[in-house]
Amino acid sequence: MQTSVVIMAGGKGERFWPKSRLNMPKQFLSLTGDGKTMLQLTAERALELADIDKIFIVTNRMYKDLVLSQLPDLPPDNVLCEPYARNTAPCAAFAASIAEKKIGESVMTVMPSDHLVKDTQRFTDIMKNAASAALPGVNIVTVGIVPEYPETGYGYINFEKDALFNGCHKVIRFVEKPDAASAEEYIRDGRYLWNSGIFVWKTSLILDKFRELMPDVYGRCVRIGEAYGSDAFDGILAREFEAMPSESIDYGIMEKTENILTIPADFGWNDVGSWLALEKVNKCDGHNNMIQGNCVGIDISNCTIVGSDRLIAAVGLRNVVIVDTDDALLICDKNHTQDVKKIVSELKKNNKKQYL
Repeated sequence: MQTSVVIMAGGKGERFWPKSRLNMPKQFLSLTGDGKTMLQLTAERALELADIDKIFIVTNRMYKDLVLSQLPDLPPDNVLCEPYARNTAPCAAFAASIAEKKIGESVMTVMPSDHLVKDTQRFTDIMKNAASAALPGVNIVTVGIVPEYPETGYGYINFEKDALFNGCHKVIRFVEKPDAASAEEYIRDGRYLWNSGIFVWKTSLILDKFRELMPDVYGRCVRIGEAYGSDAFDGILAREFEAMPSESIDYGIMEKTENILTIPADFGWNDVGSWLALEKVNKCDGHNNMIQGNCVGIDISNCTIVGSDRLIAAVGLRNVVIVDTDDALLICDKNHTQDVKKIVSELKKNNKKQYL
């Protein structure tokens, strides 16, 4: 059975404003100091699981040229362009439909484009185990991250302790983002994993699940798949996609399906969900400052400072994020990095589109 990979690359990355913009969102940026963008790093991991002609990038149509400029070896037809943002459920059904039409049935890995992995060999080994577990076409396999601390910003996967095969465990339930007390209890319990948003399934199985649980999305994606390669494709794609609901794969499929397995993973995962993540994936100085660019700091600690050529001078700061670009400067308390997207909302509200 052949294998395929779908990389979801349509996000806006609003928590990484002002670096992440509408014309250059987070997944197309280099945040690790090695010159490679997050999309390029994700594609490198994908190449350990599937050949380049069986790797598909799902993104907004405005980013097609950007994807191909960063992944020049990718077949242009493997960039699947969503005409409207409709969350991860329509994205997954769309990708599975086109992949089956283009390459036939496969064991498909679906993963976000904007996550980082430290141990790529461990990642490859775990994902191959997950693919083996998904091969019979009976189970959907989701990757759960072994939690390092009681995080309240992630969803969790509650699983049965006894492993079934290939290191996989039966999923009991998916849990929404918890409060602090619940997160601490999950850590003590030992049967909870962070939900990574990485899935492995046989394409025939996931399409069957869509037919059962989200029949409207299934029917529209069947029509899109049937039109693929024809002159009518673009029009049908736009019409059917516009009519789809905006729904997550977790809510639309996973929470309503019984035959789901999870494989605990410990490959140094980080979802890079806010500016706080940079201190975890880049080298910090002796005062826990993560500094990129031209900066002079006096008596600063636990700060993240990102600039370029213009000098940033910082004195007497604690727990602050500073991000400087050509036209915007972000100064943020570290306890409020998740609120950066509110700045984006304010810019939209005040019609300051030049900063988006």
